[in-house]
Amino acid sequence: MSTTVIKAEHLSKYYQLGVINNGTLFRDIQTWWALKRGKEDPHSQIGSHRYDSTKEGFWALKDLNFEIKQGDRVGIIGKNGAGKSTLLKVLSRITAPTEGKVKIKGRVSSLLEVGTGFHAELTGRENIYLNGAILGMKKREVDRKIDEIIAFSEIENHIDTPVKRYSSGMYVRLAFAVAAHLDSEILIADEVLAVGDAAFQKKALGKMNELSTGEGRTVLFVSHQMNQIKNLCNKGIVLDHGSILRQDDSIMDSINWYLYGDISENSQNITEWQNDGSIGNENFRPNKISLTHNDSVITADSDLTLTLDFTIEDKASNLSFEFYVYSTDNNNLVFSTSPYYNIENYSPEKGNHVISCKLPKDLFNDKRYRIELQAGLFCQKWILEPNVTSPNLYFFVNSKNSLNPFRRQSVEDCAPVIKWNI
Repeated sequence: MSTTVIKAEHLSKYYQLGVINNGTLFRDIQTWWALKRGKEDPHSQIGSHRYDSTKEGFWALKDLNFEIKQGDRVGIIGKNGAGKSTLLKVLSRITAPTEGKVKIKGRVSSLLEVGTGFHAELTGRENIYLNGAILGMKKREVDRKIDEIIAFSEIENHIDTPVKRYSSGMYVRLAFAVAAHLDSEILIADEVLAVGDAAFQKKALGKMNELSTGEGRTVLFVSHQMNQIKNLCNKGIVLDHGSILRQDDSIMDSINWYLYGDISENSQNITEWQNDGSIGNENFRPNKISLTHNDSVITADSDLTLTLDFTIEDKASNLSFEFYVYSTDNNNLVFSTSPYYNIENYSPEKGNHVISCKLPKDLFNDKRYRIELQAGLFCQKWILEPNVTSPNLYFFVNSKNSLNPFRRQSVEDCAPVIKWNI
């Protein structure tokens, strides 16, 4: 029977909005006198009323209860502001909970913000020994690991350089190498791996998988990249506004619920999305996305038309927007990018635009699918970030009338009708 290594009971964390004091004794007295009379604080933070909790603060975590077993690889999923990073900081003992308690069995090694746990004036080699000392390891224990750590980080030529001169990528390489190789029973990693290049991300994920399955270490992993979560983790926790929405023994159940909501066959299609004004910027603002079809039920041979209504207030030459069609296990099946890649000299001017495209017939199987719209300034910044601000549509396919007789028995996401010339 697996041993419980992390147990949280009614775990909550409250943050006060604005500054704790006003910088001068006179302003502190003004604040105290206003609150004493039941008046509004004249130095309170503008916009604090938008938080759900109180005008003075908000609950980043609220009444969390969960257990994590030894060897579990737990993916923590949620939108920005859900409380993921706060939870990891509490588990790493960087910050203390406001209410409740968390019991941890074993040493914890954390990989949170870039540079966390490093002293900028020390060299990379010296920081390895510093991190080992923080974990309670003796110098001779670190000596046995240091060559392996340096080799894994791939920054041998810079290991005796002060880390204040490192790039963010070098920081991440060394920080992960230290966290993965020093003797800790629990490894906690935040979105920081996104800073590294693709090759190192793959290497790091493989190492975490090896530590968990081969050495029995427990891994807690936060990422907005669902493919990374799927490839590494076996269990999932979904957070929203500081609360646990669900816990699953199968990571795919957590991912599917996060991406699709209720994915039962009785769920309705969501074939229209309208912007409430909160998504987009002056370069690209989607107003409405709709998926129309000519049947009462979407079938394999339905004419599916995707229409995008958007507004541009400030033209950008490197604007790129595209849509992706995903299956329920988050595999990308169809991709189409903005028209300027396909139409000569196409560049949307200022104003309102409506464009549309048709999805291929006889392609999709009897499953639910997700259409995601992404947009950004190419090689510069996201406007609609995947799994964060990108809008989604959802649709089921009923293929009983398909010309492919094996479609319904197929376990594949796509089952196109292909003509053979013989």
